Amino acid sequence: MSWDSGNSSVVSVLERQIFDFLGYQWAPILANFIHIIIVILGLFGTIQYRPRYITGYAVWLVLWVTWNVFVICFYLEAGDLSKETDLILTFNISMHRSWWMENGPGCTVTSVTPAPDWAPEDHRYITVSGCFLEYQYIEVAHSSLQIFLALAGFIYACYVVKCITEEEDSFDFIGGFDSYGYQGPQKTSHLQLQPMYM
Repeated sequence: MSWDSGNSSVVSVLERQIFDFLGYQWAPILANFIHIIIVILGLFGTIQYRPRYITGYAVWLVLWVTWNVFVICFYLEAGDLSKETDLILTFNISMHRSWWMENGPGCTVTSVTPAPDWAPEDHRYITVSGCFLEYQYIEVAHSSLQIFLALAGFIYACYVVKCITEEEDSFDFIGGFDSYGYQGPQKTSHLQLQPMYM
């Protein structure tokens, strides 16, 4: 994993983290936070030539791709998933949705008055119209970018681990493991041992 690929991944996740915070989506916030920590550990492993850290980073990337595929399926409502469900992304703590729902490109937000009886008092009831791009497609684009970066990071992490382990295998210590290398001085004894009888 190179410094540049790690930086682009962290910058992309930080951008996503900001918009997830604005939308109070707690599951993506937690996943993004863990991803940032693992990327930092992967960078540390690369800089310090520690293949275990890089392997851990590669394993995490598989989970990260899985999470992002789930988010794509969630927003595209694949199978029984529904983007209107509060439980999945907000842990049923809040009624918030994606920040892009109200603030997408070209979206016009109109307050509905009077609010329906079922709407909580501390929330406003709105309609959103005129969006150039619906919010679910923006979220899908974010997740697709994360999958692309994760696949590139996975390939590069595997390459770095391969290079580090080959370098460790070919390293020749002083004298090395070869039979024709340096031979230390042999102890010779000038003293002949005799058995003792008592």
